[in-house]
Amino acid sequence: MLSKVYSSATQGIDAYIVEVETNLENQIPSFTIVGLPDSAVKESRERVNAAIKNSGYSFRPQKITVNLAPADVKKEGSAFDLPIALGILASENFVSAETLKDIIALGELSLDGGLRRIKGALPIAVEAKRKGFQKIILPLDSTREASIVEGIQVIGAENLRQAVAYLNDEIQLQPVFTDREKIFNQVNKYHLDFSDVKGQENVKRALEIAAAGGHNILMIGPPGSGKTMLAKRLPTILPPLTFEEALETTKIHSVAGILSKDKALITERPFRSPHHTVSDAALIGGGSFPKPGEVSYSHNGVLFLDELPEFKKNVLEVLRQPLEDFKVTVSRSKMSLEFPANFMLAAAMNPCPCGYLTDPNHECTCTIGMIQRYMAKISGPLLDRIDIQIEVPAVDFKDLSSKAKGEPSEAIRKRVVAAREIQQRRFVNHPHLHSNADMGSREVREFCQLDETSSNLLKMAMTSFGLSARAYDRILKVSRTIADLENSENILPPHVSEAIQYRSLDRELWKR
Repeated sequence: MLSKVYSSATQGIDAYIVEVETNLENQIPSFTIVGLPDSAVKESRERVNAAIKNSGYSFRPQKITVNLAPADVKKEGSAFDLPIALGILASENFVSAETLKDIIALGELSLDGGLRRIKGALPIAVEAKRKGFQKIILPLDSTREASIVEGIQVIGAENLRQAVAYLNDEIQLQPVFTDREKIFNQVNKYHLDFSDVKGQENVKRALEIAAAGGHNILMIGPPGSGKTMLAKRLPTILPPLTFEEALETTKIHSVAGILSKDKALITERPFRSPHHTVSDAALIGGGSFPKPGEVSYSHNGVLFLDELPEFKKNVLEVLRQPLEDFKVTVSRSKMSLEFPANFMLAAAMNPCPCGYLTDPNHECTCTIGMIQRYMAKISGPLLDRIDIQIEVPAVDFKDLSSKAKGEPSEAIRKRVVAAREIQQRRFVNHPHLHSNADMGSREVREFCQLDETSSNLLKMAMTSFGLSARAYDRILKVSRTIADLENSENILPPHVSEAIQYRSLDRELWKR
């Protein structure tokens, strides 16, 4: 007898519908799954058999053929256990085939029939609603994220027997509901705050400018100067996530299986800090079934790379595409997937191998050659994509011992949000631009015009400090952001003067 159960799977961060066709015949007993299943799907034969028997259902040995359609798309994971089990039970009349027509079913089965959490519940719920399905049956631990999607009933089952009883109207399971407004009223409850940081007012100012314009930032300073502490507080001054941004960010974390089971939606901007031993595949994404990497996990948030020169050079080079295109394309022989990767890059490094080149309290023991080799680990094209380079000096004892609290993150964020609103109005006819950092050469010429005084100041700085040509556009974009923070329509000489200070690596000190 033939039965059909609808399920779903993810590809990239989106989902597609899978038809699970099950056919039972009175022939030599066997259990075959076709439709390009991976090892985890093939192994579901043993889990499904044991789960059905241990749930109290019995059926005579037969030839079982399961087809996962579309058959030309590779299927992975263990989420097909539940629909395969329901298909077998429907073929044996334990479940009415009519009740399965408008339902998506997913879940990994344990040998005793229990249902375990699955990955990608949110994008699957989005696709199920789009395709017009009325209900989706999931393991109870996967319902929170799926229930964010309005217009579809999300039913959570603890085990196979409970799912069958619900489908046969023997028990009632209430749909899981999540109040989206209530979740968003609790957004941005950060445990960290800029008021915790002693001193470093110039670096706080640079981080505020970076947040206001969406600029990537590199902090250079000796060990213990507070670079990591400052970077961790950067998300607290970024504009709050919109619902669309939160949904897209949550989809990425859901597909990767790193979303907490008690969390329905990510409401705070992500902060990811991979170790410098990370591989290029872990950073950018990859695998035989391509999965997102750290650049996608930090989508709509901050990617922090501490000890930047310690990262392998090939790992740093793969950052160039997402920093330019705000997305990552991972290609394999049979598929090519695209993952969003619109993040702010914050990086930190020592000024030299020993760390004390710019520290007045410690003597640097590095030779000029050692410093040059150390700095050469960061390529010019990567530095091209970092607008702000700020020196972080060692903290004075006076600042460390001070009991005065610094400016809180909330006050800084208000200024950042106001500057972003100015940029949104400016780029209303440029939908591909979201912040000043996104401007290309054409937009820089249009929106970053200088008066004669400012132009002469920039020319003098380029000559006196030995600034590189690549610094020119960066200075103009940062100047535009500084002007926006001061609600100034024109870029004035003080704005240009401050922006020039944020090009540390272009100065002669680092070219010795």
